Amino acid sequence: MKPQSPILRPRPSTRRNYVRPSIAPKPLIDLKHIRQNPGLYEQNCIDRNYKSQSKSSWKIIELFDQWQALQQSARGLRERSNEIQKKLRDTKISKQPLIIKAASLKGELNEFEQREEKLQEEMDDLAQDLPNLSSRHTPVGDVPEVVSYINDHPEPESSSSDRVWRSHIHIGAELGLMDFAGGATSSGWGWYYLLNEGAMLEQALVQYALSVARRKGWMVVAPPSIVYSHIAAACGFQPRDQNGEQQVYALQQAEKDEAKPPLSLAGTAEIPLAAMKANQTLEDKDLPLKTVGVSRCYRAEAGARGVDTKGLYRVHEFTKVEMFAWTLPDNVSTEAFTTAGVPSSDVIFDEMLAVQTEILTALGLHCRVLEMPTTDLGASATRKRDIEAFFPSRREKDEGWGEVTSTSACTDYQTRRLQTRVRLEKEGRRLDFPYTLNGTALAVPRVLAAILENNWNEDEMSVTIPEVLRPWMDGMDKILRKK
Repeated sequence: MKPQSPILRPRPSTRRNYVRPSIAPKPLIDLKHIRQNPGLYEQNCIDRNYKSQSKSSWKIIELFDQWQALQQSARGLRERSNEIQKKLRDTKISKQPLIIKAASLKGELNEFEQREEKLQEEMDDLAQDLPNLSSRHTPVGDVPEVVSYINDHPEPESSSSDRVWRSHIHIGAELGLMDFAGGATSSGWGWYYLLNEGAMLEQALVQYALSVARRKGWMVVAPPSIVYSHIAAACGFQPRDQNGEQQVYALQQAEKDEAKPPLSLAGTAEIPLAAMKANQTLEDKDLPLKTVGVSRCYRAEAGARGVDTKGLYRVHEFTKVEMFAWTLPDNVSTEAFTTAGVPSSDVIFDEMLAVQTEILTALGLHCRVLEMPTTDLGASATRKRDIEAFFPSRREKDEGWGEVTSTSACTDYQTRRLQTRVRLEKEGRRLDFPYTLNGTALAVPRVLAAILENNWNEDEMSVTIPEVLRPWMDGMDKILRKK
């Protein structure tokens, strides 16, 4: 089974619709690397479908040349100003002409400095809007690479099977597990209620995912659901795409608060977790730092109506268990944080995939693991692996496959924009930028939908509950139709 090529959609616009407040972390982008490798950044933008940013690296070089020319001119003015200051200390000469000349030079210098600052801001803005460089693991183009499978297919030969499949929408209605009509009335299309055992399943899935992550040493965090818009942008999430369509929910602020930085609902716990260490310096002995957070997630773009958006598959609000980690940068070789010479970021990437695999295996879902191509990477990711589960209701689309988890390695993209540093004790206490990684431990609605569809028994009108979830389901092994 070959993965289907995804539809190419315009990349999010990187033009910010707000002014970065003074309290925001100051981004520290490696402009020198961009200037030295303009072709690399141009091709990377083309490969990742960021065509509007493809010439930004060359523009940065032009602006840098202008900035250097101004620096050279300003240097001459400063030398003349210093000479005048020396003469002003001479008590034997008339000072008034020198004072006038010094004031004139100061005005010229201020003008040069303002122009230098503007050029620096333009370079910084262009650099911040470039996507991360893609890794050597990432296929170029729009077709993912199938890496492996989890569990057996429930219906390997559908033509010879008489099994009755139902969508989770049908099952939810039969068993009284969800209410979409009530959600549409209360909040609009794309919202829902989970009822009875449906609501219990949500909590069971969360608790099971946390138990797996905690057993592997991940620290549980309850993060906020509201973040500053500039924090979301620093993590690679832009508020609107280039067609002006809303991607995240921006909060309207009262007139008395209009001067405060704008706020948004977090689309994923990755954002507040990353921000937890913004403007901080970590110690190398404390890395890797592994956290797992449970949060409600908010997505403004639920997509066009269709099989992709029916029921729980694509909704505006959902519960997710998210892993987030900081590691040493890969250019630091420390035995305590590496395994057989493998960079610590790769070790954590594999650990995240192991957590996801253990959870999905235990839930009995048939899945495939994909190395995602360049056009599917978000701005911050250098590499991404998705795991897709088999949904019987989606058999006519993508052969039933639907994404349930994602793992991304982001190198120093986020820490440079959030000014998170690490102090390297064995390298003379040198400061560097740690790497970040994020991975879905469990996104509740899609996994819940997959369990209902794969575990449905048409004859009994029941759903078998995966054994690992039963401790949080009052010990029940099946969800039965209400009498």
